[in-house]
Amino acid sequence: MILNISGRCDIVAFYTPWLMNRYKEGYVDVRNPFYPKLVSRIFFEDVDLILFCTKNPLPIIKHLKTLRQPILFQVTLTPYQKDIEPNVIEKPLIITAIKEISTMIGIDNLFVRYDPIFLSKKYNVSYHKKAFSKLCSLLDGYVKTIIVSFLDEYKNVKKNKNILQNIEFGEEDYKKIGSSFSQIAKEHGMVVQTCAEEHNLVEYGFQKGDCLSHSLAFKLTGKTYPSWKARKGKMCQCVEMVDIGAYNSCSHFCKYCYANYDEKLVEKNMNNHHPSSSLIIGDIEEDDVIKRRK
Repeated sequence: MILNISGRCDIVAFYTPWLMNRYKEGYVDVRNPFYPKLVSRIFFEDVDLILFCTKNPLPIIKHLKTLRQPILFQVTLTPYQKDIEPNVIEKPLIITAIKEISTMIGIDNLFVRYDPIFLSKKYNVSYHKKAFSKLCSLLDGYVKTIIVSFLDEYKNVKKNKNILQNIEFGEEDYKKIGSSFSQIAKEHGMVVQTCAEEHNLVEYGFQKGDCLSHSLAFKLTGKTYPSWKARKGKMCQCVEMVDIGAYNSCSHFCKYCYANYDEKLVEKNMNNHHPSSSLIIGDIEEDDVIKRRK
């Protein structure tokens, strides 16, 4: 089993003490987001690999040496300011953390996500080119692969349209982004890739890859895994993972987020978080149905 920590919320940024409590206890419970009374119990002895997805790696760094499983990191580092990412920590701190993690786990096990890209009058193609060039310059020698995606029309994106003020990509925009990003990455010994994107930009030098490929999972675990069926609709061929997060429980409040769309519910959920609980939000109830997930 491969754990995704997490696509539903930033566990590393906001819930690391809870996560480490669960790791010491040996298991974690996860509510089914569609059938909340169904709870999966995941024992860490069944976990082959852990993928951390975060915008703030700092809280977990001191704990990495205590983890027995192989580790991967995907750190999202975008060029947006507080109007779009109101509660993300300052970007120089993220850069420093990325460098430290790269030194600890190896450059092949760390990926940076420049994700998602959207265009507006403020965040235009020229802005992204300058930001991407600075990013690659700062991370030269610490990162090999940068994963790029483009903004999708999620519920939260539609709600925040007046803040994002995003405009539609044209073919010329894709060409400028694709050509410039490919060249900049190459100059710094990096590759840039898309995953499950209709515009994969391979004609401009991008690689078409997976966020977590079958080959990398096998290299780290010696095991094979099925593809992630839940993501087939987006042409995703990533290996299947188990997410232990919960929707609407991340207070980064990024205006483009797909997993959080109700800020009042986020605040309510975070107030209902107990570091000693087996669940990230709330507690086990008498009528919950708990099944061990293999």
